[in-house]
Amino acid sequence: MVEEKKHSLIKPSVNSPISIDFDWWKKHDNNWRVYLHSCLCDEHQEQFSDLEEELLYDLIDMQTGEISKIDGLQHILISHCAKQENFITPNTTIVDTVFRLLIINGNRPMTSNELSDKINRPAQTILRTLAGPRVYKGIRPIQQ
Repeated sequence: MVEEKKHSLIKPSVNSPISIDFDWWKKHDNNWRVYLHSCLCDEHQEQFSDLEEELLYDLIDMQTGEISKIDGLQHILISHCAKQENFITPNTTIVDTVFRLLIINGNRPMTSNELSDKINRPAQTILRTLAGPRVYKGIRPIQQ
């Protein structure tokens, strides 16, 4: 039985870590693989055109040495597509930009202040968008 994460009574701040909770996203959105597929580079969109097949890969966090299993789409997105020059464009929405920045960062948590520095948007705007009652693409503050 998978344990649902509890919501914290502590209100997140601009210094609270934020990451993509893929487990939450998989549980609450049947189309998560479709979105990940849309983020792939052209080369890999063609290679992963069959969204039915779900391959698992080992992901090693080079800072902690922790090994986790991730979906093949996540793996290729993190290891290749996120490193492409046009992965983030000036027309990318704030939620998509944050999602892509977290992917570029290997989904290591970032604060609203850190995200603000990278995307030149106010940290409070980022926090209000991502720490509200609605969860976008699994992006949410980490409960500590």
